[in-house]
Amino acid sequence: MSNLACNRYRFPGKMVSFQANKGNVMLKSARRLAARAAFVGLAGIASLAAGATAAFADTPVKFTLDWKFEGPAAGFLLALDKGYFKAEGLDVTIDSGNGSVEAISRVATGTYDMGFGDINSLIKLLDEDPSQKITGVFMVYDRPTFAVVGRKSLGITDDPKSLEGKKLGAPPPDGAFAQWKAFKAVAGIDDSKITLESVGFPVREPMLAKGDVDAVFGFSFSVILNLKAQGVPADDIVPILMAEHGLNLYGNTVTVNTDFAANNPDAVKGVLKALAKGFADAVANPEEGVEAVLKRNETLNSDIELERLTMANAQNIKTPYVAEHGMGGVDPARLAASIETLKTSMGLKGTVTADKVFDASFLPPEAERKLP
Repeated sequence: MSNLACNRYRFPGKMVSFQANKGNVMLKSARRLAARAAFVGLAGIASLAAGATAAFADTPVKFTLDWKFEGPAAGFLLALDKGYFKAEGLDVTIDSGNGSVEAISRVATGTYDMGFGDINSLIKLLDEDPSQKITGVFMVYDRPTFAVVGRKSLGITDDPKSLEGKKLGAPPPDGAFAQWKAFKAVAGIDDSKITLESVGFPVREPMLAKGDVDAVFGFSFSVILNLKAQGVPADDIVPILMAEHGLNLYGNTVTVNTDFAANNPDAVKGVLKALAKGFADAVANPEEGVEAVLKRNETLNSDIELERLTMANAQNIKTPYVAEHGMGGVDPARLAASIETLKTSMGLKGTVTADKVFDASFLPPEAERKLP
């Protein structure tokens, strides 16, 4: 006779009750174990999901512009607003700047991961200190916006020699003023009777509007449109574009901190792919681009910003070279020649080479960089 049978026989009531209770206890224990297993399983799934989310979180990128949110910034802002950065797995923030020269130092120091600034100032920086952690990766202004802008009523014409004997307003950190030495040489200007007056950006156009100076240095589309806003008649504004008078330089480029690029090469490629789309949209539909700008600065005049963007597209962005080869890249021979020019204008020591200034390895294929 088995022990169980014996127990049932000797203690029928108690044994029956014991067996029932034992069954209940076992059932409850099983349920608790199942619930615990389920909880652990759900927790594990949640943990895995959190890990997966973290693994695929958008890469943050801090980007600085060269200047305020104005028409020419439309390509950057459309890439953000239309989700082109997001589609590349990027969380991009775009801040305004205080000049194309300062934008270079912001990226070189690592304050920003990427930015938009004057490649000639970048060349100067790398010539002085090759260890600086910055390089150009996407040329935006194939022709520089550098200009001396004057007024016809003050004796300025489209001939650079008309600047002789005049007073010129020059903001010290301005990219155009940085090229004065080279420009006056290639344009044949005798500056012995020219007076240079240091002015700040905020008073540059007001001083010219008042006639306190005869012309000012600056980016053509910025100065021209700002003068119109000051009430200067369009037919009294005379831009002397340096690129049309012998100064064959590049303008502003997208830059990247080289430490950031080394650690996040796919992020850099994604930014450039998104920007190619954003600038294509700004060229195809400048009105849409201006809307993106006005969202950041409602005090702007939409007509003025549309004219500013249209001017930048025609003069600096969609040049004949870009129409053929797509935007973003550079001609290495031309870049090398521009470095030689900068030995005159910026006093380069000659220690920097074109391959240190611009890295084309992050660019999208040429077909993806064509402008409409």
